[in-house]
Amino acid sequence: MADEQTFETLLSEFRRVGVDPDTFSAMLALRPEDALRALRSLPDGAGPSAFLAQLRKNGVATTNTSPVADRKAAALEKRDHRRRDKSA
Repeated sequence: MADEQTFETLLSEFRRVGVDPDTFSAMLALRPEDALRALRSLPDGAGPSAFLAQLRKNGVATTNTSPVADRKAAALEKRDHRRRDKSA
């Protein structure tokens, strides 16, 4: 896949899963194919915590994530989950 096409595919998958790549520091250390593999295995709206968990499940090191980024991801996941529960 060409670099531009890979980038656009990654952005599309990040949006679908609910991960903001602009604030996700782990992206700096990921290979595009690892990120795509993890993203494609997740359902729509799974969120950043699910993405990190999938990376770890696939054996991809995510040690470059900061504790602040991990806390933000967890907080977003909880907030989004509560919102879905209330509207259901």
